[in-house]
Amino acid sequence: MIHNCPDLEDAIEAWGILPLLSIGISGWSAEEMTAEECLYTKLPDGGWEWPLWKWKGGAIQETGCAYGKFIMGKAAFISKRLWPDFCNWRRYVSQKIEEGSIEETILFTLEENGSMITRELRKACGFDGPKMRGKFDSYITRLQNAGYIVTEDFVYPHDKNGKEYGWGWALLTTAETRFGKEACNPQHSPEETFDILMEHLKHILPSVTDRQLEEILKKEIKR
Repeated sequence: MIHNCPDLEDAIEAWGILPLLSIGISGWSAEEMTAEECLYTKLPDGGWEWPLWKWKGGAIQETGCAYGKFIMGKAAFISKRLWPDFCNWRRYVSQKIEEGSIEETILFTLEENGSMITRELRKACGFDGPKMRGKFDSYITRLQNAGYIVTEDFVYPHDKNGKEYGWGWALLTTAETRFGKEACNPQHSPEETFDILMEHLKHILPSVTDRQLEEILKKEIKR
């Protein structure tokens, strides 16, 4: 069971690919591995406690893993060891970034700035009008799913007493900025990376069918 941030870090390393919350495959999420007292709890004063949620940033920093909406459009950790092959395969099966596209603008803006919280990136890309947040977030989700953008940490606002509050803002960066160009362009062919990832998933999810595993690896966010 996961009782603290070091336990979460160990789970990420052991599983290699680990969704944060339940995605419908029994037992395959940090949420389902976490001790009950560390899950979401609503407080009498209207506030909340959720240790697992707060541990995300620390685990990302300590393990050097990738974090983003990678598995069926849901947030997951990918270990630093598996990232090169995961990134290679996802970029292979996803639509290419077209010249002059919004996706290219988002990546270029991140490359210039190193890392940005989502709302700052959205504004810098011209998505600051009414009802633009959801539209922009869909582009970010597609870029994460395709292995181009990752979350490197979470930033929390502070109250007048210096205490963190709220859900936190994702600090986004490009995969190349976080891991280096070489880690995003491994020597394996796409077919080899697929076999490596399938073998890994079969090892950690022995009761899941090959068809389900292929769906996990090939799942794309449709335009």
